[in-house]
Amino acid sequence: MSIDVWFVMLPGVLSLDMTGPAETFVLAGDAFRLHYIGPEVEVPTSIGLTMSGITPLPASLPEGSLLVLPGVTDSTYQFSTPQALSIQHWLMRLQPEIQRQAITVMCVCSGALLAAKSGLLTGKQCTTHHDVIARLRAAAPGALIKENRIFVQDKNIWTSAGITSGIDLALHMINRLCGAEKALAVAREMVVWFRRSGDDPQLSPWLRYRNHLHPAIHRAQDALTAEPQKGWQLVDIAALAHVSPRHLTRLFHEHLGISVRDYLEQLRLAIAQQWLLQGRGVEQAAIAAGFSSPRQFHRAKQRIVN
Repeated sequence: MSIDVWFVMLPGVLSLDMTGPAETFVLAGDAFRLHYIGPEVEVPTSIGLTMSGITPLPASLPEGSLLVLPGVTDSTYQFSTPQALSIQHWLMRLQPEIQRQAITVMCVCSGALLAAKSGLLTGKQCTTHHDVIARLRAAAPGALIKENRIFVQDKNIWTSAGITSGIDLALHMINRLCGAEKALAVAREMVVWFRRSGDDPQLSPWLRYRNHLHPAIHRAQDALTAEPQKGWQLVDIAALAHVSPRHLTRLFHEHLGISVRDYLEQLRLAIAQQWLLQGRGVEQAAIAAGFSSPRQFHRAKQRIVN
């Protein structure tokens, strides 16, 4: 039997918040049946195109439905429009069905704010895009908000972070509902080789420590990210950055708050985790990422946890 997936469409909907999960579900074949619903028959999207053929909000949803709440271009006001208010009231009417887990809710990016304003996240663990966390706290003071997470599950309520995390969550849903083989086939078809898990941070090491303007550090980072598995020595990294090893160490601590070694280790951990998700064994993943052994990999992982 096909699972009904209902995309709630508001003016200003973020195109990829909707089309990313939609394309992912479509690639799963006849396992899912997609619907697009909302208070208006057509809506402008974030990329300037207009989506049409939207059907009215139904009085109820079939049991087992998956309800998707995408984000919008500007969540500071687009969740307070008359159209958004009509969807909030509709979601409130669906609350009994959602509470008894007859309907699964999937929020993408700022779509969590719509769920919060409708009372769906009270007492629930949840997340959203890192720029929207403060607004989510204000909209749902009773929610248990998890920062820096790709997606979070609390029973039948799923919330995800930024735009592409909707694809990660859709793949995870396919894995849960249709099996790992189907999810992997869809990921490969989409050329999404490394599916992220809910525990992964929203900002990878490739992005997390790039919020600075120092050219020497950027030169060092460029070299390390290009070949993180290489047997780097501090003197070699410093030479590529055109500074002394001692000065490079001081720059990393001053601008990034971590050492050169720790930065490289985080890159290698990210690569090892990706290989593990791809199905490689621990030893193979650790060596491919640049660790000398699985033991070194586990020690590095433990340091991050602690």
